[in-house]
Amino acid sequence: MGRIFEVRKATMFARWDRMAKQFTRIGKEIAIAVKAGGPDPATNPALRRSIQNAKSVNMPKDRIEAAIKRAMGKEIENYEEILYEGYGPHGVAILVETATDNHVRTVANLKSYFNKGGGALGNSGSVSFQFKKMGMFKLKPEGLNVDELEFELIDFGLEEMGESTDDNGNTVLVLRCAFNDFGKMQKALEDKGITPVSAEVEWIPATTVPVNDTEAEDVSKLIERLEQDDDVSKVFHNME
Repeated sequence: MGRIFEVRKATMFARWDRMAKQFTRIGKEIAIAVKAGGPDPATNPALRRSIQNAKSVNMPKDRIEAAIKRAMGKEIENYEEILYEGYGPHGVAILVETATDNHVRTVANLKSYFNKGGGALGNSGSVSFQFKKMGMFKLKPEGLNVDELEFELIDFGLEEMGESTDDNGNTVLVLRCAFNDFGKMQKALEDKGITPVSAEVEWIPATTVPVNDTEAEDVSKLIERLEQDDDVSKVFHNME
């Protein structure tokens, strides 16, 4: 086990803006999970995962409970999860995950961001073939026998395991599995009494595009614009 591969991180906006954005994203994630599987996390694995993710970004308990209650109401927006694909400047491929109640608005905004950022929004399938959709779990390493855990989880779809750091510089274990094995991996961790810091789906680039610092700044500005849009959940890229 070594340090897990990660592509270059884009420049992030101010911490308080990022936290507000994370709360909005998690709120939509909770709404989608409740609509699909009900408000009880004991019987709704997607909701359990959303609550874990909410805790990982320090979302207060009362806000989590309020998001669940709102999702049970009749007037809650029906969010649709849509993946958009495009190219940024310097040939960097970009995937944009959204949760939107108005896809016409979302498309118009994304086209504007890509055009102003020196890129172009593409058609479905134009970029995603360059990425692999995977499940990603982050664990606190304390109290874990890492070698033993890695061996045991291979039977549940583990493809990659390594170390990384969180936003506060703390070491975390990162586990990756094929997207189709996500539920199996989540249950295996639960059966072992391990609660992930977070459990999400990510798109891993098959190959990366090398860029210099000036080019990386151009791409990062576009990614930052995308990330600040209320309809955007996550942005993935293949910038090295």
